[in-house]
Amino acid sequence: MTEYQAVIGLEVHVQLKTNTKIFCGCSTTFGAEPNSQTCPVCLGLPGALPVLNKKVVEYAIRAGLATNHSIAPRSVFARKNYFYPDLPKGYQISQYELPICLNGHLDIEGEWGTKRIGITRIHMEEDAGKLVHGDVPGLSDGSGVDLNRACTPLLEIVSEPDIRSADEAVAYLKKLHQIVVYLGICDGNMEEGSFRCDANVSVMPVGSDTFGTRTETKNVNSFRFVKQAIEHEIERQIDLIEEGGKVVQETRLFDPASGTTRSMRGKEDAHDYRYFPDPDLVPLVISDDWVEDVRLSLPELPDAKRQRYVQELGLSAADAELLTAARELAEYYEAVLAAGAPAKPAANWVMGEVSRGLNDAGIAIDACPVAPALLAELLGLIDKGTISGKIAKTVFDEMWQSGKNPAAIVEEKGLVQVSDTGEIEKIIDGIIAANLGQVEEYRGGKEKVLGFFVGQVMKASRGKANPAVVNELLLKKLKG
Repeated sequence: MTEYQAVIGLEVHVQLKTNTKIFCGCSTTFGAEPNSQTCPVCLGLPGALPVLNKKVVEYAIRAGLATNHSIAPRSVFARKNYFYPDLPKGYQISQYELPICLNGHLDIEGEWGTKRIGITRIHMEEDAGKLVHGDVPGLSDGSGVDLNRACTPLLEIVSEPDIRSADEAVAYLKKLHQIVVYLGICDGNMEEGSFRCDANVSVMPVGSDTFGTRTETKNVNSFRFVKQAIEHEIERQIDLIEEGGKVVQETRLFDPASGTTRSMRGKEDAHDYRYFPDPDLVPLVISDDWVEDVRLSLPELPDAKRQRYVQELGLSAADAELLTAARELAEYYEAVLAAGAPAKPAANWVMGEVSRGLNDAGIAIDACPVAPALLAELLGLIDKGTISGKIAKTVFDEMWQSGKNPAAIVEEKGLVQVSDTGEIEKIIDGIIAANLGQVEEYRGGKEKVLGFFVGQVMKASRGKANPAVVNELLLKKLKG
């Protein structure tokens, strides 16, 4: 393996989150009855003419700007001709020589440091339908064709062959996935095919600058499967070469059950598709003003948000990474800050108790039963010394179950923190009197015994004693 170098390029298909398809008014809602969201245009019936969805163009511009592309002032739709049962027209409307976005890049981080991955292009196209094999409702056996997905808008994002390992490929995909979800142009649901990848893989001897023959593994729809497919394909190609064989340019499929790829068909070259400009769609002209309007509408992207969290909020890089992993989580955190909570405690609670609650309940952050303003109020009670951090967790659990205001829960359950030195001193005196042996151990140098006394005081006060006051008084009394 060390004698060969992998060369990897990725073609990522991003299904856009529009209400209607790219060239007709049919719904893009996932999971509808088969063939219920179709019309003469997406069925490819004679005489039906496509009309471009403006929102698709806006989303393509957004994706291009967020990934450092130049936006072409003029782009052209083309017909990509091939026969497949789920392609109603016998061709796919795509872009070829003149795509909408050119020459972009993304920087990825990992054990390799920071590496720039070039992106050749982003182009718009329509999706094909879907073949359903095996047990198909309404059919005794065989396969069915569901054309609901036909004409659904896609962006195809084509990287340069700059990737050299499966780990780099996954890092690139995760970053791209995060960006399109942040932009609001894709729901990112890989199980439903909203974000899927074709992996082009070849190998060459280390030190060579001549790429080997590549294969394309189609429609891999999870980060784990992409890693497995690429690693298998690298190993397969090396073994084939070492045994005296030759790698054949072909399209392959990944089998998740075995973690292997298998041949599907010979890989077509561009000329095999007989591309030509679509005569039913005029060239697309995009003004500088439109591009600038889209640029001004972009949200703060993950890299910029992480940098701001570190530089302005004083968070660690690791905390910033976790909080920005999903746009919805970052928005929740920022709503807690906007309600008056300090940055670091808010981060700790969002990454800790809030995330734990979400995981336990199996729900997303947008379904969190504790509103950001109420979490900020809870942190305010801790900051004022009204309750301790330990009691706050009890209050939080009650908030999660009931949705009540934290101050009301504290009052109802009598959870106000005890900071009165006289009351705490009485508790301490009683515990010291009952544990004279441990007092002598502490005074003999076993300072860890202090933890025992703190625990006893907190237990006796039912967790309501102010920990800072407890520690101060205990140290004074134990030292005699």
